[in-house]
Amino acid sequence: MNINLTLFAQAITFAAFIWFTAKFVWPPLMRAVEARQKQIADGLAAGERGKQDLEQAAKRTEELLREARQKAQEILAHADKRAVELIEEAKAAAKTQGEQLVAGAKAEIDQEVFRAKEMLRAQVAALAVTGAEKILRREVDAKAHADLLRAVEAEL
Repeated sequence: MNINLTLFAQAITFAAFIWFTAKFVWPPLMRAVEARQKQIADGLAAGERGKQDLEQAAKRTEELLREARQKAQEILAHADKRAVELIEEAKAAAKTQGEQLVAGAKAEIDQEVFRAKEMLRAQVAALAVTGAEKILRREVDAKAHADLLRAVEAEL
């Protein structure tokens, strides 16, 4: 009988131990395990999101680099075009300025030619007056001779 009573007491103690463990020990352990599983699952999901974000960032970076290269090419093309325009404008301005200088030089040359003609005309008139004076010293009518010389001077 002792074995049965001992066996029965051990069964009751074991049942009490299982009940105590199921009631007070098992729930905190399960909560800790579930919390750890949730934390691991969240970490894996965050890692996956991070990987996707990294891929998207790499794509966006590549797109931005492509756009930046395209923009740089557009800026260079615009700068080249503007440089050509500036060169053409400078050529046109230089041509206009050259034409103005040539026109000014021609006007100055014309003025110098006119002055030279006037000086020559005055010298020829003076020589004619001097020559006529020497030839006509014998005649006394100076007024008639002066009118005649002015007419000759005007013709020259």
